[in-house]
Amino acid sequence: MPMNAATQTPLGAWLQVVSPREQFRRWWQARLPLTDTWVLGQRNIYILPTRAGFVFALTLIVMLLAAINYQLNLGYALTFALAGAGIVSMHLTHGNLRGLTLHLRPPTSVSAGEATLLEVVLTNPGRMRYGLALRFEAGAAAGPAADAGARRGFAWCDVHAGGQQTTHLALVPAARGWHAVPTLVVETIFPFGLFRAWTVWRPAARVLAWPRPEDGAPPLPASAAVPGAESNRKRAADGGEFDGVRPWRRGDTMRQVVWKKVARSNELVSRETAGSGRQEVWLDWRDTGLHGTEARLARLAAWVLTADRAGMPYGVRLPGQEVPPSAGAAQRVAALDALALWH
Repeated sequence: MPMNAATQTPLGAWLQVVSPREQFRRWWQARLPLTDTWVLGQRNIYILPTRAGFVFALTLIVMLLAAINYQLNLGYALTFALAGAGIVSMHLTHGNLRGLTLHLRPPTSVSAGEATLLEVVLTNPGRMRYGLALRFEAGAAAGPAADAGARRGFAWCDVHAGGQQTTHLALVPAARGWHAVPTLVVETIFPFGLFRAWTVWRPAARVLAWPRPEDGAPPLPASAAVPGAESNRKRAADGGEFDGVRPWRRGDTMRQVVWKKVARSNELVSRETAGSGRQEVWLDWRDTGLHGTEARLARLAAWVLTADRAGMPYGVRLPGQEVPPSAGAAQRVAALDALALWH
């Protein structure tokens, strides 16, 4: 009796999903080191004939048989000349990769569903390299790394002699949290397309995906007065030490810095504006009015971006975790990182 999906054993289902080829690929890639710098040499470059290369070899065999059958000296000469060209082509194809150094720069964090560009720098210490292709490994894009939303495709480039070339691949994380960079492949078929040389590279870098901001999020919660603001205003009215400046804080813009006082005291101070440092907003998990975890995080992410665009100090409260109030790009990154990693 045929076995349907309901009667399959877990082992049978696993064997049906994971093919022997996929098992071998995972085993082989697990032996490769995780590194963001990959130097190409004899031990990590692989080469095989392409489809055109196999057709070329078959053509040479037919030419050789014809020359033997008809005793054609010119046929021998042409056959062995073309065979020599094929061997030279194999050497050039392999040498087009040998000696290159690949380096992956740290990827930037993005919101889930948005593309981040992986920036790969190719350093060439030797002669000019032509027709290099960079892509995600097909098995990795279809396997465990598929949840990272790897976009399959080629990025082509040439690398000048003794120079560097930067190329990019787009990676789209599907959900918040950490995502490993999928396995990369650098390959070439230069010069004649008879052979394909490639290397398999497992970067160690990871991409942090922030929660996707909620569309049409409600307004920010009401801001609260910072303790001490009233005493500062009173001290200013009484002619005290408060003179409209305060110590520089992370997130202050260059326009807020009072450069005359910096020149006299060698200490960074910022101009105290009417609302600077006196109102802050807390973005609290309990104020979202939602129930699902991801929905709450999406609303908090939208509030973080809104407060950041407004330039107001804000803090984030999560169950068991708190990001102190501040403003600026560093605060935005710290708040979104906390939302991305909360569990």
